[in-house]
Amino acid sequence: MALVSEDIARHPALRRHVQAQSRTLLQTYEANPRLASVFATQQRWLMAHIGLALYFNREPDDHRKGLTSARFMDDICRHSVASRNTADAFLKEMLHYGFIRHLPIKYGRIRPFEPTAGTLETVAGWVMAHLRTLDSLDSGFRLAAFVAQPDMLAKLQPLVADGLLSSHAVREPRQTFSLFTWLDNGGIVMDWLMSGVDPDHADLDRIPTGVVSIGDFANWLKLSRTHLSRKLGDAEELGSVGWLGQRGHSVMWVSSEFYQEYMTAQAVKLAIIDAAFDNCVVTSQAS
Repeated sequence: MALVSEDIARHPALRRHVQAQSRTLLQTYEANPRLASVFATQQRWLMAHIGLALYFNREPDDHRKGLTSARFMDDICRHSVASRNTADAFLKEMLHYGFIRHLPIKYGRIRPFEPTAGTLETVAGWVMAHLRTLDSLDSGFRLAAFVAQPDMLAKLQPLVADGLLSSHAVREPRQTFSLFTWLDNGGIVMDWLMSGVDPDHADLDRIPTGVVSIGDFANWLKLSRTHLSRKLGDAEELGSVGWLGQRGHSVMWVSSEFYQEYMTAQAVKLAIIDAAFDNCVVTSQAS
């Protein structure tokens, strides 16, 4: 049976395994910052999942039922993720940077898209990082099963997308977490902060991170230092982050509440992925 978010959140080893997961995702970002950044803000993350689900749910003999501009924008608006203009700009950006491409077929004015091999490889890596975490929690074999079935990504990802889009906890994150979900590369910012937390210190009110210089932090993330400083200032006003010494010149800390928000969000996401995986396995066994 799939793990539920409450059980995941209570697991005594969750902190350490999520730290390892965060570091894996940071390595993915370093390998391809532009592509990884697609998954680093709430809105773009959900738009990407919608686009992938449309592609994977396509009808092999009729690509008009797959990823097209019209269907993508309709789904984005139906799920209230973004405006049509934002969805159209996102699709054009993905095409410009080679993350998707036009299929060599046309239906009148309709030109379907497909993700490129590099995009699918990155998405598979994202799934594998989370399956590895789930396996670590219950000594499971999800990752091995996923690797052994190359076609599982096509079945799994649409279920993950449905779970994310229908989750109130995902769509309406808590206060500090929400601050960063709308920041460019905000997901990476949180992963960076939390990856530097020693799990043994996670019960402190003010938990030290590995971040000292905002400038170095911003440069690595390819973010505006001013923009990042403003967001960190907003989080500081909430009491969610701060510095152990002089602001901007000492180790940054995160509050226990912010850390718990992050861990709760990870538990929710992991539960959605595990439910999707379990559904794939059950369906496969039934057929």
